Amino acid sequence: MDKIFGPNGILANHLNGYEPRTGQLEMAQIIDSLLSVTDDNLLSGEAGCEVIEAETGLGKTLAYLVPAVLSGRKVVISTNTKNLQDQILTKDIPFIRDNIAPKLKAVCVKGRENYICLHRYQQAKSGRKDELFNNEQMDAIDDWLHHTISGDGSELGFLRNSSPMWRKICCQSHSCLGQDCFHYSNCFLTKLRKEAAMSKLLIVNHHLLFSDLAVRKGGYGEVLPRYEAVIFDEAHHLENVATTFFGVSFSRYQVKDLATDLEHDAISMLTDKQRDPILTTARTLANRVEEFAAVFPLEKGRFPLADLFSTQHELIRCKENVTIELRKLSRLLDDVSSQNGPWEGYFKRCDQLLHHLETVSTVMYDDIAEDEIDYIRWFERTERNLTLSASPIDISPHIRETLLTGVGGCVFTSATLKTGGAFSYYLESMGLSKETGTHYFPSPFNYKDRTLLYLPTKDSPIPATPGHPKWLQKTISELVTFSGGRALVLFTSIQAMHTAFYGLRDRIKFPIYMQGTMSRRQLLEHFKQDTDSILFGVASFWEGVDVTGESLSLVIIDKIPFEVPSDPVIIAKINRIKNKGGNPFFDFQVPRAILTLRQGVGRLMRTGGDRGVIALLDGRLVTKGYGRHFINSLPPSPKSSDLEEVRKFFLDQDDDSK
Repeated sequence: MDKIFGPNGILANHLNGYEPRTGQLEMAQIIDSLLSVTDDNLLSGEAGCEVIEAETGLGKTLAYLVPAVLSGRKVVISTNTKNLQDQILTKDIPFIRDNIAPKLKAVCVKGRENYICLHRYQQAKSGRKDELFNNEQMDAIDDWLHHTISGDGSELGFLRNSSPMWRKICCQSHSCLGQDCFHYSNCFLTKLRKEAAMSKLLIVNHHLLFSDLAVRKGGYGEVLPRYEAVIFDEAHHLENVATTFFGVSFSRYQVKDLATDLEHDAISMLTDKQRDPILTTARTLANRVEEFAAVFPLEKGRFPLADLFSTQHELIRCKENVTIELRKLSRLLDDVSSQNGPWEGYFKRCDQLLHHLETVSTVMYDDIAEDEIDYIRWFERTERNLTLSASPIDISPHIRETLLTGVGGCVFTSATLKTGGAFSYYLESMGLSKETGTHYFPSPFNYKDRTLLYLPTKDSPIPATPGHPKWLQKTISELVTFSGGRALVLFTSIQAMHTAFYGLRDRIKFPIYMQGTMSRRQLLEHFKQDTDSILFGVASFWEGVDVTGESLSLVIIDKIPFEVPSDPVIIAKINRIKNKGGNPFFDFQVPRAILTLRQGVGRLMRTGGDRGVIALLDGRLVTKGYGRHFINSLPPSPKSSDLEEVRKFFLDQDDDSK
């Protein structure tokens, strides 16, 4: 590793602007050592693990890619964002091929629904042309199919992967004909799997990796070819992703899609005797699920499910009606499942829906102590859909059972893993032992001389008090005036963002862009180009915003990002900790809020040349005892509660730039 990351190494000689960093070399050495004992760990049935917090600017991507490539192992690199995947694929891997490992075989693997299915597309063209596509769209897809190598739908600019049209022509496990398909030899997914099997490095996202683990756990095969080690970047997201994939769900959309697909294929592929009962049952099922969805409360949001099934008789009756039709349909599909075509897939799909409905609707709490309940059952109503889910309250046993016993080595890395200066929360949430190696590499950026952390005074209004919204808007106005715009303002709720936006847009002379008024990409482009502009955002804008230079000199955060306490999954986790004698506020809510806050704060310094102010406008940081846990988790910026010091900071910044 010294020959690559050292002062006279390959990176220093071939990577423009490279500065050797001790932390980057040490991180690479840690991962290299872990991967060298992968065989021993595979034999023991327990993965070796390293948890590494590497703050922005260290160069952690190359620090894990290089030892992974040189290990000779089959390694999965799992990220949370497409931006990081693109960086790895278009920048880091080409550099490694050119300068370190010319024979490197690496491939990006996405979920199968990202790729076009040639069989389903031909069906759509011949059977539902007018309904799905206009002639111009079909011509564009035909032209694309002549030159695309991957078949990845993201290459089609006019067709989003979430659109109903794409869902009808993308690869789906339940409709795959396998080797019986006429298009098998040209299938993009088949080619991808062959390429993945021959590659040493697989680039995936967390959702696909945990989908693979969940499928393996259920004994239904595998999504990815066998791998020896996994390196998770952006690993602070794993708890939420795992909670989704180790649970089950049943939705109105799933049933409606099954009924629609069945109707199309039954009409075109079955005899009258087989077709008619399937059509009748599928249509009845579609009606029954509409009745079932209509019984649920109309309020949008996520709510606990258990009480409804124990008290609402009409709901129980409607659920039984759906169950009866699913069982009837399952028997009919079983009768035709041996025929060529998608029928076996439809049979499995129907059975899975039946199993999931029973799982999420069964009340099992009567004779089980509350601290022994493993799953929380909940439902979510959106504008067009109703989803019932059962989610694990604690994902650590699932991580141990699937991931940690199936590979030889695991690396968990991110710019934000510690809370309150320790890794204890992360280790416990992921089911990692206290003996797991933990490492911290601070950012090389000069926070002391190039940043300022502004905190409210102790007499400032705190959130949820009458004077807070007016004070918040006044303070934001003063701060962005000092900075000359150039500000990212992060909110913890859409309502708070809207209130501030409409209260300030006529009082501030700089352009203000707000999340929801245009696409994320367009917002960021405008924000970068209009160097005196201000961007208001929530949720996803706390991460993945990588704006360098003068366009971003001020990050404002309205409140401590505590999670919504009414969310049923959060409530269940809090109750579980409480029933086990813990303190859910300090053991769960504070650590998770710290991780989110650190991500938001991290938007300011993206390169060593950046400079600016971080303003945290929540008075609880200076008036509540827990505030120190948040402040101690932040970069070592000088602190001030004097707005005049902020004004002087920006005046000095402007003088330095002249």
